Amino acid sequence: MKLKAFQTVLFVFAASLLMVSCSKKSNTQGKNIPANAAVVVIVNGASISTKLPWEEVKQNELYKILSTDSGMSSIAKSALDNPDNTGIDSKKDLIFFMVKDSSGAYVGATGTLKDEATFKVYNTATLTMGIAAEKDGVQFITDRTTSVSWTKEKFFIVFDAPQINQANQLNRMMMDDSTASQVGNKPRNVEAVAASLHKLEEKNSLAKNEKFSELMGSKADVHFWMNSEALYEGDAAMAALSMLNISKLYKDSYNTATVNFENGQINLDSKTYSGKEMSDIFKKYSGANINKEMIQRMPAKDVAVLFAMNYKPEGLKELIKLTGVEGLINIGASQLGFNVDDFIKSHNGELLFAITDIKIDSMFGTPNPNVLFSTGVGDKASFDKIVNAAQKAGAQMASASPNSIYFTSNGKIFALGNQKGMVDNFVNKDAKSNFAFLDKISGGPIGGYFNLQYILTSLKPSVKGDSSAIIMMDASLKMWDNILISGGQFKDGSLQQHVEINLVDKNTNSLKQLNNYLGTLGKLAKENESRLGWNQPDFSSDDIVIPTVPVIE
Repeated sequence: MKLKAFQTVLFVFAASLLMVSCSKKSNTQGKNIPANAAVVVIVNGASISTKLPWEEVKQNELYKILSTDSGMSSIAKSALDNPDNTGIDSKKDLIFFMVKDSSGAYVGATGTLKDEATFKVYNTATLTMGIAAEKDGVQFITDRTTSVSWTKEKFFIVFDAPQINQANQLNRMMMDDSTASQVGNKPRNVEAVAASLHKLEEKNSLAKNEKFSELMGSKADVHFWMNSEALYEGDAAMAALSMLNISKLYKDSYNTATVNFENGQINLDSKTYSGKEMSDIFKKYSGANINKEMIQRMPAKDVAVLFAMNYKPEGLKELIKLTGVEGLINIGASQLGFNVDDFIKSHNGELLFAITDIKIDSMFGTPNPNVLFSTGVGDKASFDKIVNAAQKAGAQMASASPNSIYFTSNGKIFALGNQKGMVDNFVNKDAKSNFAFLDKISGGPIGGYFNLQYILTSLKPSVKGDSSAIIMMDASLKMWDNILISGGQFKDGSLQQHVEINLVDKNTNSLKQLNNYLGTLGKLAKENESRLGWNQPDFSSDDIVIPTVPVIE
């Protein structure tokens, strides 16, 4: 009996594991987000409030100015003093999303309530033109463009956003309500949208979307989601290209990203998912690691900007064929003496772009950097066709500004730049420059480096004489160090990339540093408004955004 009981327990345990492993990943945040949302931003309130307590926000320079502004309404000041005075639990997830449709778009915000009564009082005072209502246990306050709704535990705020579809917005502006309703351009019923969000079924939400669930399973201060197909479908610019297969580029395409604020760093990790045809191209033609030796050939003392890439050119041809633009490209290229195949065969997919050794023109005070572009040579005959075409196309520009662009090749490397000596040295000398950032950006098909500290230092002489610009420059120099970009591998069905933003102060959390930095810039902006006599914002106006969604802070 004991053996049978043990076997029964073992069977149930194994069956449970199988069911869990075979079930789709789910998430709680997605239950409140429509499945067709084009853009979603989830702010981790618990993490953000720990890394940047509101009492520290209140110490930045802009906050001090706003909090003493006599024109600000008392209700807005209460939210500014403490976000909890809105009734919203700012230490829980705050979700913002945008949904596009035939009427333009709407923007939504949702989160958890801490105090229902306080939330009602706050929004009643904020939406002074709003009409209160109750339907199916949901409270509403709605005006022409905004609806605030809530139950005991959660809220939704919905804004009509016709400006996202500019053609639709123009139609609305040119018609009165009766005419607009006849052609389907009547302002959106935001209360009805809010009501539908409270009744959103799980199957119509992002709760069961595996990619969204994977995103929400990643630790982050901020999560970002973009449904490219939902964002671009129906777009006027895309409609103009309907004769081409441009939709293949974004069909079933999603972009996800996480942002984490650490001591001295802001880290961003992104994934790009594509439809089957695009994914097949990425998988088959994914590039190798960037060429470190090509980067080390640069005869540069100081690198301001560098971007390197390695890809298989044959993949570009497949991409061109997929979108149906090969014929158009060949028509244009044939006038210059080459075709798509010539371009594909001309190079080996190793690319490099760099801006280095910035100097300031003594006469005009403008920056004068060295600029370099390089690629590895593939088939020489095809490459010569491309070079001849470039010379032909640039003949007119060259005649207007002679000797401004130089290029050369040794049969293996081609380089083009604005300094002849730099171009010649890059191609013909086996330099071995050691750049400290190189190991941090290599190891994948894409690598990038932005030396913000060097760029700002180089530009500082150009802002002399402007006190505000000097203060802003000094604040920026104390803030930003560099940006490192790495990755580009196609892994687990997505293109993956990492961005690391490094700050000068390595010991303080980057969110706290951003708070102080933006406070300084905000204070300068307010002072410039006063000095130049610009109109101050009317904080008592019903149109002001901050009273409606103060927790965006």
